[in-house]
Amino acid sequence: MEKRWLEQYQPGVPAQIDINRYQSVARMLEDSYARFAGEIAFECAGEVLRYRDLDRLTRDFAAYLQGLGLRKGDRVAVMLPNMLQYPIAVFGVLRAGLVAVNVNPQYTPHELRHQLRDSGASVIVLLSPFMPVLEQVMAETAIRHVVLAGLDDIAAIQGGQAAAAAVAGVATLYGALRQGGELPCHAVDIGHDDIAFLQYTGGTTGQSKGAVLLHRNMVASMLQLEAWIAPAIALGKKCVMTPLPLYHIFPLANCLMYACQGGKNVLIQNPRDLPGLVAEFRRQRFDAFIGVNTLFNGLLATPGFEAIDFSALKLVLGAGASVQQAVAEKWQQLTGVALSEAYGLTETSPGVTITPLHTPAWSGSVGLPLPSTMVSLRNEAGQEVAAGEAGELCVSGPQVMPGYWQRPEENLHAFTADGYFRTGDIATMDGKGIIRIVDRIKDMILVSGFNVYPNEVEAAAALHPGILEAACIGVQDAKSGEAVKLYVVRRDGQLLEEEVRQHCKAYLTAYKVPKYVEFLDALPKSPVGKILRKQLRA
Repeated sequence: MEKRWLEQYQPGVPAQIDINRYQSVARMLEDSYARFAGEIAFECAGEVLRYRDLDRLTRDFAAYLQGLGLRKGDRVAVMLPNMLQYPIAVFGVLRAGLVAVNVNPQYTPHELRHQLRDSGASVIVLLSPFMPVLEQVMAETAIRHVVLAGLDDIAAIQGGQAAAAAVAGVATLYGALRQGGELPCHAVDIGHDDIAFLQYTGGTTGQSKGAVLLHRNMVASMLQLEAWIAPAIALGKKCVMTPLPLYHIFPLANCLMYACQGGKNVLIQNPRDLPGLVAEFRRQRFDAFIGVNTLFNGLLATPGFEAIDFSALKLVLGAGASVQQAVAEKWQQLTGVALSEAYGLTETSPGVTITPLHTPAWSGSVGLPLPSTMVSLRNEAGQEVAAGEAGELCVSGPQVMPGYWQRPEENLHAFTADGYFRTGDIATMDGKGIIRIVDRIKDMILVSGFNVYPNEVEAAAALHPGILEAACIGVQDAKSGEAVKLYVVRRDGQLLEEEVRQHCKAYLTAYKVPKYVEFLDALPKSPVGKILRKQLRA
């Protein structure tokens, strides 16, 4: 496909990035530690880490992990919310030549067991309150070492004392750092083709699968984002507000991009506390903010938001779910800054398209392909469609994963014969190269920007003895964009809606639990017995 979108690029945005600028995420971070040693890298709840602190602490954690006997390519799970311990752990994992496996701290034992077993992680770093969940499944996994992060870690690192764990195989993060400080940290040869992250995403089988994100993919993503925003945000000191959880690929990539530039990431531990988030906004002078539509909408309705000083704000980027026109217009009216929209996936590390930052207002599009990115819109026969026609959005570029972890059969269907990743999303592209998302081929549901896959919800519901059949769809919701609705054919005629929800809570993270439950006598099916979700949505 002709790159007709290049003519619409903002002046200063290159057509290509230099992927050889960094050989790995670890080397990029080490370069930043040296270049920006005295600058603040992360701030959270009033505490800070400077780049020189990260240099020392990630070195010590890498040495600790190597001292456990871990070797290049071994997997380490990190189950932490937004806190200063997160970059220490993840960056230390990468520095040791290991693979970081991000884990949602809200996981149920059922979900955690699957991800740990699938990834083969032998070490996990988690916040101490999550330990009871791990204890329920640890014996069924390859986990042999547990590192407990505590709320007092940073104070202890800066001169206090932290309590030591007294359980075999369990260490505190503070203790691990002290131990690692007395060990050598061996340099590891890390290159583009080595794995940086196993980033889990939902699957059509009902189980999450790990997208293999190489150092090449993550370096490319950082350089693409940097190239896109550089004309809008001058080089030098930058501050980005990060309320979205770093275990999600969108804020993770943004965090790494800002670290590459010596910027400051202000981590928000609880984005649901909107008054607290507004108070933090008023404390900071920030030039960038990333979020999802529901977060933008919630902030606009929070008292005190209108009093924030937006004079330094240059970039507001929404992704994970469509930005609604009413929200975008109200945001721009109040802040004076247009909401830019991005499109991407876990499998693309995550960026595919972003609206040009000089676009004056909301346009309803997801913008243009990023530098070094090729897109192709194809029909069911695999042929490219004409401008303005709808087709499946397929992507090629250095940010695209090589495949899913240990899923050879799924990988055969995930890519076209000529190597493009099939997103499963239907889109159009006009004559200028501007892309609009029309619909999803897959039945994925987006709840506040998080993916919910119907098969997973249906599989959990089917474990209830009183349920004969179940089908799941997404319905519009004013608060979360979409909400999960479950249609149930009862085996037990006395089964109640609340019983179904309580059952699902034992197997699913909160945002996946059905908000609505409706009982039917039968589900619509095709002649071969396939449940027709399309008819349920009609």
